[in-house]
Amino acid sequence: MNAKKELQVSAIENGTVIDHIPAEYLFQVINILGLDTCGNSVTFGNNLGSDKLGKKAIIKVADIFFEDDEINKISLIAPHAKLNIIKNYQVVEKKIVESPDKVVGIAKCMNPKCITNVEEVTTRFKVIEKTPITLKCHYCEKITDHKHIEII
Repeated sequence: MNAKKELQVSAIENGTVIDHIPAEYLFQVINILGLDTCGNSVTFGNNLGSDKLGKKAIIKVADIFFEDDEINKISLIAPHAKLNIIKNYQVVEKKIVESPDKVVGIAKCMNPKCITNVEEVTTRFKVIEKTPITLKCHYCEKITDHKHIEII
């Protein structure tokens, strides 16, 4: 039996493909990476079938190659995402997203009395567990587990 495999999102000539994003977090990943204001071609697919996730999302960004620290930010909400670097329509490198040691300016502290929620102070967290991700606020030391991380 021949199984026909077709692309669910069109191919790109050069750029980055982020795959295995949980479908419900697609727009948060777009926001974290600043793709909502990007001038390059950005294609995404959502609620695509996935054996591992049930439903997944994928993002393809033309002519952009992210630095490791940029892409690792998405580990806060999509810890199993995969990154493919595309050149001349071919995958030339594959990367796995890894949790950073520090998280600055992208997550909100859960403590309503934290200085970051009262004044204009950039949030800073230390990653104290990578699987599942757990954050500790630099200022008030409040612990936030992966289920309660709020992206700002």
